[in-house]
Amino acid sequence: MSAGGSVAAEVLQRRPHPDPATLIGSGKVEEIAGIAASVEADLVLFDHDLSPTQLRNLERLLPCRVLDRTQLILDIFARHARTREGQLQVELAQLQYMLPRLAGRGKSMSQLGGGIGTRGPGETQLETDRRKIQRRIDQVKLDLESVRTVRKQQRQRREAVPVPTVALVGYTNAGKSTLFNTLTGAHVLSSSRMFATLDPKLRAIELPSRRKVLLSDTVGFIRNLPHTLVTSFRATLEEVGQAEVLLHIRDASSTYGEEQKAQVEKVLGELEVLAKPRIEVLNKIDRLDAAEREALIARNNSSPKGEGEVALSALTGEGSGALLLAIDEALKSDPIIEAELRVPQQEGAALAAIDAGMIVHSREYEGNLVKLSVSGPASLIGRMRRFRTRQL
Repeated sequence: MSAGGSVAAEVLQRRPHPDPATLIGSGKVEEIAGIAASVEADLVLFDHDLSPTQLRNLERLLPCRVLDRTQLILDIFARHARTREGQLQVELAQLQYMLPRLAGRGKSMSQLGGGIGTRGPGETQLETDRRKIQRRIDQVKLDLESVRTVRKQQRQRREAVPVPTVALVGYTNAGKSTLFNTLTGAHVLSSSRMFATLDPKLRAIELPSRRKVLLSDTVGFIRNLPHTLVTSFRATLEEVGQAEVLLHIRDASSTYGEEQKAQVEKVLGELEVLAKPRIEVLNKIDRLDAAEREALIARNNSSPKGEGEVALSALTGEGSGALLLAIDEALKSDPIIEAELRVPQQEGAALAAIDAGMIVHSREYEGNLVKLSVSGPASLIGRMRRFRTRQL
């Protein structure tokens, strides 16, 4: 598993209401205690959030450590945070989760151990009182605010030379980093493990129209993403809020595709970005059999233009050209227009800018003038207004 452990046994339970004392009830606790003892388990993991009371009771009744869903996610985050910003965000989420759960945490508070769920934000984490933890929370928030200020300044510098940002969003392990590498030629970590990307990454790419955009890779979402994580990772997720277009990367081979889509849209709603232009990217078509691929591609081809769905394989690159065309069409802030230009041959800088940033459909020479039929970003063609004979 992504946290470095191996599953020794699984237990499922359906009940109409959670037990307030143990979540699962006394009978199920006895059953799990027996299974844990028989397989010599080091840890019992609950795919559900536990209240402080439930966590204390379960640790008292079970023969090993107990971890809930949020603690596991935080541990995975701690393993993957590489930059100072990522580490601060993980630490803030861990401290905020820990604060109401200090009382009675005998097994996990006794020492700095190893294993899943013990990778904490620092040596002062486990045996401090609320006051010290609260002070540390306040300090981490200040440090993160400094990070946000630096990121805001970086965005302002980017906005001075307007280049649209396109953000990759999606369920964890949908293939965002692999697609990021394919489109940009970068070599960021792409892994089948959950939350391999925690720190935002930006790279420039060129679209078929010759426009430049910044592509942003972001942290993956998950069902019932703890609210503390959304809050803690606000600095990272701000890139999503600033993007002009969102690429929602989906795993076309997943049997839980619609559920994952709903969970991602729920988080996007919390970030208040659902109104942004969004392209659905059905990734991993290389995992589909021939019939499934043909049906998916046929559905895309028959869809009305502008519906914003592209099927591709980030691993092989198949379909990435269609995605770049879709991004080109979705960008509205600097639309592509056509124009005819007459540029004196001695205007070498202007001719170089035209060749670098526009598509030249035809080029004719009339004495000392170069007659060009071009298409390109409105902002760039606007800078050539003195050479423009007409706009098409």
